[in-house]
Parts: sequence; structure tokens; C-alpha cells
Amino acid sequence: MACSFPVLDLEKLRGEEREQTMDLLRDACEKWGFFELLNHGISHELMDEVERRTKAHYEQCREQKFKQLACKALKSGPGTDVTDMDWESTFFLRHLPVSNMSDFPDMDEEYRKAMREFATGLKKLAERLLDLLCENLGLEEGYLKNAFYGSKGPNFGTKVSNYPPCPRPELIHGLRAHTDAGGIILLFQDDRVSGLQLFKDGQWIDVPPMHHSIVVNLGDQLEVITNGKYKSVLHRVVARSDGNRMSIASFYNPSGDAVIYPAPSLVQKEAEAYPRFVFEDYMKLYVTQKFQAKQPRFEAMKATVIVTRQPTPTP
Repeated sequence: MACSFPVLDLEKLRGEEREQTMDLLRDACEKWGFFELLNHGISHELMDEVERRTKAHYEQCREQKFKQLACKALKSGPGTDVTDMDWESTFFLRHLPVSNMSDFPDMDEEYRKAMREFATGLKKLAERLLDLLCENLGLEEGYLKNAFYGSKGPNFGTKVSNYPPCPRPELIHGLRAHTDAGGIILLFQDDRVSGLQLFKDGQWIDVPPMHHSIVVNLGDQLEVITNGKYKSVLHRVVARSDGNRMSIASFYNPSGDAVIYPAPSLVQKEAEAYPRFVFEDYMKLYVTQKFQAKQPRFEAMKATVIVTRQPTPTP
């Protein structure tokens, strides 16, 4: 009998069911790498506004251009290789350390305002979740946030995607299978059109669309810091012939100069199974190997040399 996809109600952390909810969180992190949150603290009204404005922005500013490019790719001939393509229209908003929202003049002020407010709520939620993970792992409060901090604080940004109807879904993925490179990922996905799947126990499992939920998954950096106790999980988006799926994924990642390594208290008597490296070095490798297995990336990082700058001596 298949296990149900883990769904956590954060409101239960305040009452008598706190211990049970923390156990569910631990189980989700250890066995799934994914879970879905209800009562996460972000207002339903704000989520509705973000969804409405995101879909309107796609229809007004991006849909026609995507259709032109997509049709050109599919009409290139029967021998065309589409295995290295994704059926998605996407753009990336950086919030921290410096916002890039001004780089998108086609976003009106009301859309910008809604996305800024949404990002603020998601950042707070990400940091709350990191502290809950610390509690379950037996790490001191703030350990994971400090591990991500580096010299400039975390990198935080949002990938805004639409997955339009695909006339040949048997030929192309919405998004090819991969693990996420960073820390913790919070997804606001369409509750009407499905498509996100994760790989577990040898099969692809649907991540169920739920109204006003936030889907959370763990990235490669948390796998390293937990010395493999928690693992990033392969996932993909399946192209569909019907429905336009919205996906707003926010990534709470380490600072570029953060040094990532297994937490000493989680290594115990065992040898470190994971390397020590600078996050930006890992990202340089990841961008060329995103759709390949993660283990060779970890192995490659074992050969990197971490250069630290020594303070200038006082004369």
C-alpha cells in the first residue's frame, strides 16, 4: 500500500499536536524530501492576488512570444531533438541580496507590490522551517540560517513559470528531471492543473495540487549539511495537452561565499560522506549539470580547494 503524500498543518504546532506534527515533518524530510503545508501564515487573499496577476501577466506579456518560439521548435522536423528542451515560459525575480524587479518593465506596480509582499512572507516561512528542521535534527536554533549566511546573507529569489498546453506531450517534458541545487524551496503551484512529480521508490508520484497550500522541497545543500540524513529528491514537470499550469517557486539559498559542509554533530563517529565547498563553486558546476545525477557533482566538489582571505596585518 502506497504512503500518502505528506501534508502538514502548521497551525497544529501551537497546540497539543505539536509533537505529532514535528514527527510528520521529520518523516517527510527523511523519506520524501517533499511535503505540503497548510496554515503556513501567508494570507489566502494575497495568494489569490499573486495568482491572478501572474496569470494575467503571462497572457498579456509572454504567451504570444512563447507560442511563436514553441511552434518553431516543434516544426523543425521529425528528426529534431527536443530531449534538451523544456516546455515552460519562465523568468526569475531576485529578492536578496539585491532586488532585480526593476529589470522587468512589463510588470505593473500592483504586480510588483504583490510579489514583494509575497516574497517577504515566504522568506519568513523559509526561516521558520529551517529552525524547525534544526529542532528535529538536534542542531542549535539558527544553525541552518547561519550556515547559509556567508558574508552577505542568503540568496533568495523566485522563479515564475507557466507550463502552457503542449500539442506533443509525448515528445517533451515541461521541465526535465533534476534535484534543486540550493537550500529550501517553497512552491505556490496551480491548484487546477497538475504536472509536478517526484521520484520515490522507483516510480514517479504526483505532487497533489491543493488550494492555498505551499509545497516545500529540500535542495542539495541541505543534503550536504545533514550529512545525508535528509536528501534532495529528483522531480520533474510533465507536459500536458490541456490546461496552463502556473508555478511560483521561491528558493532560499546560501550566500555565494558560504562554506557548506556537514554539521559536525551529524557526522558523529562516521566519516564525512559529503564534501566541504563554497556554494558559488557548486553553482558553477550545477548550471552545466542540472539535469544529470547529483552524486558526481558532490564527488567533483571533493577536489575543490577553499581559498579564504586572510585579514591584512595592522602596521
